[in-house]
Amino acid sequence: MINTILRKIRLISNARKEPYFSFYKVLGFYPDKIEYYQLAVRHKSVSIPTETGHNLSNERLEFLGDAVLNSVVTDILYRRYENQREGFLTNTRSKIVKRNSLNQLAVEIGLDKMVKVTKYVNAHTNNNIYGNALEALMGAIYLDYGYKQCKKFVEQRLIKSFINLDKVVEDEVNFKSKLIEWCQKNRLEPEFILINETLNSTNKHSFLTQLNLGGNTICEATGASKKESQQEASRLALQQIAKSPDFIKKLNLEISNTSELDSLTESHLSKTED
Repeated sequence: MINTILRKIRLISNARKEPYFSFYKVLGFYPDKIEYYQLAVRHKSVSIPTETGHNLSNERLEFLGDAVLNSVVTDILYRRYENQREGFLTNTRSKIVKRNSLNQLAVEIGLDKMVKVTKYVNAHTNNNIYGNALEALMGAIYLDYGYKQCKKFVEQRLIKSFINLDKVVEDEVNFKSKLIEWCQKNRLEPEFILINETLNSTNKHSFLTQLNLGGNTICEATGASKKESQQEASRLALQQIAKSPDFIKKLNLEISNTSELDSLTESHLSKTED
């Protein structure tokens, strides 16, 4: 009880101070332990060296916030869509927490203006910085106020203001299934090849997948999982198909040329052996 009263007094006294007020405009509430939030917007390029030899940046908070955000979104979707299967919930959550969505949300709430990054890093071309900062902000909220405030922030500040859940559900498309359907109609076999798997400094995986149709490379795409990278590759391929009315003709021509080249190569090798 006493701690609650002291906290309220502290919040009232800090209400008009900077940076409390700046964070209030982003969060919709006043921070208590401001140091968490200040660290959340500090990119590793401007990390602070400590006496122990470590550099302080928002990477650890990002790691924590990533888990908290996934948990909160899962909680919200589970309660809102009671009759939906696990696959639907997983796909919908992935669409909300994917990197592009988080980058956009960070800009929408004005977090991008608070991120501290060296001038040598172009935050506009490397805008994952903003999505990472949003995850770190979730970690700060969790440490400062706990899970309930995190959920309230996501529901009221993000979803209510900037995410139309019904539209997200309506637009939810399994791009890989759509591509497979298109391939079946055109007698093609899609081939997804995992090119590379990397692990960054915050222990996040990144998968690079190459998509081939008829032995021809169509595109490459990355994702936080093999499934996500295949979905993104399928989306890019479907985008190419939609933009080019002659896509299948061009593809068949490439397949034909490749087959002819293979035949000529085999014939040449056969004659050489003879």
